[in-house]
Amino acid sequence: MIEFSTSTEEIVKEDIDQLLDELLDSGCILVVHNDEVNTFEWVIQSLVEVCKHSAQQAEQCAMIIHFKGKYAVKEGEEEKLKPMREALVDRGIGATLEYL
Repeated sequence: MIEFSTSTEEIVKEDIDQLLDELLDSGCILVVHNDEVNTFEWVIQSLVEVCKHSAQQAEQCAMIIHFKGKYAVKEGEEEKLKPMREALVDRGIGATLEYL
């Protein structure tokens, strides 16, 4: 009988841990927060220009932001989302990055 030094359970656990680490490293969302200052038109225009949303997608996001208080408008890697967050903040729109 052949004996292995590492159990299957340990191998699976290591694989899962590695996968989770990779997801956490690259998983990030750009969240836009509702306020009483910015108009729908401004938020929609900003999402189109900054996040490259279609007009319809930006309008849907703006409605969700308005009714829910916040919404994840984009998902991706931090280095791609960080400049978008900064551009939205520069336009006076509340935006944060959250890590998955």
